[in-house]
Amino acid sequence: MINKLKQRVWIKYGIVAILLYTALSTTAQEMDLYQHTTPIEPYVIQYRHDLQAINYFYGPMPKGWGFQEVAPSQEQINRLLQLDKEYLEKLKKVDFEKLNTNGQVDYILLQKKIIHHQEELQKILTRYQRLEGYLPFADVILTLEKNRRRGASVDGKMVATSLEKAKEMIDQELIVLKEKELIEADDVFYLVSIVESLKLRLESSFDFYNGYDPMFTWWVPLSYESLQEKLETYKVALQKKSDWKVFEDGSNIGGKPIGKDALNKKLKDEMIAYNTDELLRIAEKEWNWCVGELLKASREMGFGDNWQAAQEKVKNSYVAEGKQPDLINMLYDKAQTFIQKNELMDIPPLADETWGMIMMTPERQLVNPFFTGGREISISYPTDGMTYEQKMMSMRGNNPHFSLGTVQHELIPGHHLQYFMNRRHKPYREQNFNTPFWTEGWTLYWELLLYRMGFAQTPEERIGMLFWRMHRCARITFSIKFHTGEWSPQQCIDYLVKQVGHEPANAHGEVKRSFEGSYDPLYQLAYMIGGLQLLSISDEMVGTGRMSYKEFHDKVIKENYLPMEMLRAILMNQNLSPNHETKWEFYNFN
Repeated sequence: MINKLKQRVWIKYGIVAILLYTALSTTAQEMDLYQHTTPIEPYVIQYRHDLQAINYFYGPMPKGWGFQEVAPSQEQINRLLQLDKEYLEKLKKVDFEKLNTNGQVDYILLQKKIIHHQEELQKILTRYQRLEGYLPFADVILTLEKNRRRGASVDGKMVATSLEKAKEMIDQELIVLKEKELIEADDVFYLVSIVESLKLRLESSFDFYNGYDPMFTWWVPLSYESLQEKLETYKVALQKKSDWKVFEDGSNIGGKPIGKDALNKKLKDEMIAYNTDELLRIAEKEWNWCVGELLKASREMGFGDNWQAAQEKVKNSYVAEGKQPDLINMLYDKAQTFIQKNELMDIPPLADETWGMIMMTPERQLVNPFFTGGREISISYPTDGMTYEQKMMSMRGNNPHFSLGTVQHELIPGHHLQYFMNRRHKPYREQNFNTPFWTEGWTLYWELLLYRMGFAQTPEERIGMLFWRMHRCARITFSIKFHTGEWSPQQCIDYLVKQVGHEPANAHGEVKRSFEGSYDPLYQLAYMIGGLQLLSISDEMVGTGRMSYKEFHDKVIKENYLPMEMLRAILMNQNLSPNHETKWEFYNFN
């Protein structure tokens, strides 16, 4: 009886298992594999990891596990160039015509990435060869490091002697450097990065032998410590010779314009088919549209054509102390309700559940006067250590109407959703084809779309959303004007205050972050330009009835990081060329 019961149980579970397996198999068979990958993905992933392998082996190996990215040596550069050549040969063997559009896009972007990497390496190598006279002691450290990689035996006394000679060479260079005129800032920055790299390589080599090799441990430590001190002294001396300086315009902001030619090359590399002059025309046209909308709202509020006075009233609608988190939650819920009501996008429940909230430190608010976002939203609002003036500027600049369009920009469907989806759909693109025109373009697109669809229902709310839209136009203008040498940082600050309505301290923080931080010169203009690109694609796909908004947004977010021109090619199923050059004109100047 017991055996028969067991038999029935096993049969029952066996049937369930078969049915479950059949269901899973059917799902897997029906799945379009190329929604998640392309035949080029293995090359993309392998290339990235091969680069990491070379940089790890030919760079300083830190004590224990880990990797430290530093300025490469000549040996390292040459090995990386060899790898780039090998991968370009691999791509030549791929039958490009047999790839679907998604695969062709990955091919084009990987090839462009490799070629760009080659160009950058050649520039670094040329710079190294031009400046190596400042680094006569480098070979002493690099030779020791080369021996260290595979644990070759070393003579402790000879190592100590070579380190002492390196110290002497640095002393000579310090004497020569003292008599030199100022050195170009970019050259100093590079030399400093090399010295920092040498310090790490020396440290890595010392840590490997010290305490393990008796003669090394007996001879080397004091010479090592004094050489590290000399390297630090030399680094500081180099920094003092830099021609980098803070602009003497009252802003106390530093920065170095890169010039129009460099900007235009960067635009081409980012697959933007317009030059700086044309982008300024776009900014002007969008600016004028914003002014027209502001005048309508100002008249509704009873201020006539004085939209600046209407904006001042809006600024003073700030919430009470300690209540900004409540406002963020309210605005978030308002945006999500609007998106659901208008069937714009299906939001993954876990993404909605897992965004967080933190308060921005006073120090960070000096360069980030408004809240920022990603996995969480970082709230910028007054803290007890601020002056009265700083508190008022922060509260006025982060009022509810200004924040209406930007809470969703930072959270969902903005940056938080980007981070959430990018790790689940074609993540190799995020790691390899990162571009601010997608990062900020997707989020800015939602501001443009929501405004178009009537998300801002009152004139005060429209003025709030238009403030940021004007700011993004202004970012195009002041970024280009600064980097082409036409404007100083203070002129950029004045422009934001007078033409956009920024609080002075907030405008200063925006400009300081743009030119002194780690942002690429194109980053700030990528917001509006990327947003306009995606809006143009949306009009082509949704406006013509090819897709619903839900279908469009679901497809776009799952393609992950791409230049917008390549995203458009995928959505329109274009047949591309392996040597595709940017040509898509997305903006109507008429």
